[in-house]
Amino acid sequence: MTPRQRWTLALTSLASLMVGLDALVVATALNTIRTGLHAGIAELEWTVNAYTLAFAMLLLTAAVISDRVGRRRMLAAGLLVFTAASAACALAPDVATLITARAAQGVGAAMVMPAAMALIGAAFDARQRGAAMGIFGGITGLAILGGPVLGGAVVQAATWQWIFWLNVPIGVLLIPAVLSRVTESHGPVTRPDLPGLLLSGGGVLAVVWGLVRGGEIGWATVETVSTLVGGGLLLALFAGWERRAPAPMVPIHIFTNRVFSAANLASLLQTASIFGTAFFFAQYLQAGLHEGPLASGLRLLPWTATLFVVAPIAGARINRIGERPLIVAGLLAQAIGFGWIALAAGSGYPALIAPMVLAGVGVSAAMPAAQSAILGAVDPQAIGTASGLYNTGRQLGGALGIAVVSVVFTAYGGYATPATVTDGFRAAIAVSAALSAAGAVAGLAVRRRAAAVVPAEPVAEVTPV
Repeated sequence: MTPRQRWTLALTSLASLMVGLDALVVATALNTIRTGLHAGIAELEWTVNAYTLAFAMLLLTAAVISDRVGRRRMLAAGLLVFTAASAACALAPDVATLITARAAQGVGAAMVMPAAMALIGAAFDARQRGAAMGIFGGITGLAILGGPVLGGAVVQAATWQWIFWLNVPIGVLLIPAVLSRVTESHGPVTRPDLPGLLLSGGGVLAVVWGLVRGGEIGWATVETVSTLVGGGLLLALFAGWERRAPAPMVPIHIFTNRVFSAANLASLLQTASIFGTAFFFAQYLQAGLHEGPLASGLRLLPWTATLFVVAPIAGARINRIGERPLIVAGLLAQAIGFGWIALAAGSGYPALIAPMVLAGVGVSAAMPAAQSAILGAVDPQAIGTASGLYNTGRQLGGALGIAVVSVVFTAYGGYATPATVTDGFRAAIAVSAALSAAGAVAGLAVRRRAAAVVPAEPVAEVTPV
């Protein structure tokens, strides 16, 4: 790698780490927030889902805007919004304010993630992109799975507010570094597709809202059914509009690419499985096994620490092995690991270690392979759009996973006693295993492709701002 590539990979990965951590960093702190702010399970879900909702709704819009105004500029602006919202979370006096500030964090995250992925896609050619995505995917995946560890350490040492205060100095340091060390890049310059922006944003908002509310009030209620159906109709209208729009924000033909569509579906199901598991795992360790916040976070390390080792190795071997074997084998390993955890729940912590390692190895192999397949399936000029679609799918998957496992947890258990917590957790993790297995089936449609020798998207060196 050139020095500029190293800086690009390091800074975008750190930005991704920071915003990714806050997707589930509250997981270990949920029990403390529940007692400290007198929140119910629905309000606890919204501390996670408000972030996910704003993130998912704005990802495509942010990806399109970043292609026009500059991805580096969008990354810096998103970090600024995210940092300010983190301070607002830390200062929140009640759960309603916390949920609002979490939504603002989601706005900043939506600006950061597609810009970060597109900058990597532009900086590395096809031969280098797999290894770069392995490093980026490992760090990003560590954020998703390592959030509970950081949250537990911070809550144990201080208070839950510090899980948000920590973002402030990191963001303050990252913003000038991004502006001075990362080369600006743009996507194709086209006319704004305002109908596409409105239809896609409204459709994603309605679908995620329906998923979230369905877990709270029931799947057969008028509100749930109407929002899910309405969201589906808006997305169908969006697809129809994009077919005839003079300057479409998303070229619909991109979905006819089997590799792109299959890898996105596998990634959505993988994220649903991970989010659903992470949401309840730390709570099970605390309310079911009576561990403290820090202890429960540390006990998740057999699951999370594998990303440090496996993801970069898997990414470096993508061109040799191919994406499909890594996606399928990785998600199968995760499914077996989660199923094993469901069977071992209630037998004490030592019985959970081996299946956690297996699940961690699986996700560490599958995540960078899916990212590489998605970005490698499109032309370099479409990398920004592809990253926006990928991240939108992941957020939809996260909302789906939390909604589904919350319904299952409530149906089979609850917070009344450690035994009911264990019963609910066992059923919820079994569902997460099924979602992982479905992702492995989707991954079978990812064809092995030859390593393409395609130049990276041309970018012009500019004077740093």
